Amino acid sequence: MSGHSKWATIHRKKGLIDAQRGKVFQKLAKEIMVAAKGGSPDPNENASLRLAVDKAKAANMPKDNIENAIKKATGSQDGDNFEQVRYEGYGPNGVAFMVDCLTDNRNRTAPQVRSCFTKSGGNLGTDGSVSYMFQRKGQISIHDAYDEDEMMMVSLDAGAEDFEHIDEEFLITTDQENFVKVRDALEAAGVKEFVECQLTYIPTMEVEVDDEAKEKVMKLVDNLEDLDDVQDVYYNLKEE
Repeated sequence: MSGHSKWATIHRKKGLIDAQRGKVFQKLAKEIMVAAKGGSPDPNENASLRLAVDKAKAANMPKDNIENAIKKATGSQDGDNFEQVRYEGYGPNGVAFMVDCLTDNRNRTAPQVRSCFTKSGGNLGTDGSVSYMFQRKGQISIHDAYDEDEMMMVSLDAGAEDFEHIDEEFLITTDQENFVKVRDALEAAGVKEFVECQLTYIPTMEVEVDDEAKEKVMKLVDNLEDLDDVQDVYYNLKEE
């Protein structure tokens, strides 16, 4: 499995975090609050919260921000009305998109998302219209300061599907079922910090476009990610 396209997406997200750190932290806090309200406020007893906290830590969200989001969720009614909504559609040149949102008002979110697609020359589709083109996968990346052979052995023994050394990091891909097992195995082997640690969606088929079309696609991605209600944007553009 080639990791170049996945890796380009990961590093692009890291660049967005650097450029829009405050907004990213707000979205991560919302995700933590919703997860905390859905179960125990202890990440060790709440799998969804653990994933949200891991995602926040990988984005370098300060520990105080994470703890405050959990406290806010358990000590107030904020976040009670948030619901998860997914929009599917096609962007420029037929590139497939899935847009995951957390919203307290669908009547606000839907027109905003639809407007982004329309302005890009794309269109929203029905539920399931593009989701079959993506697979739910775990992606874990760590700095390559660790011993490569050991990290590969630990990852594969725990059920990882793929292990790659790209640039200065190791990228581990898992299926959804083994994601937590692989993450925990890496932590037990001494990994203290993850560059990326989350469940995501990886395209099973990618669309290759020219540079002009690619620019339009990435502008749509930027516009969607700039919306307050949008948490994650997945697309099947071939980026390498």
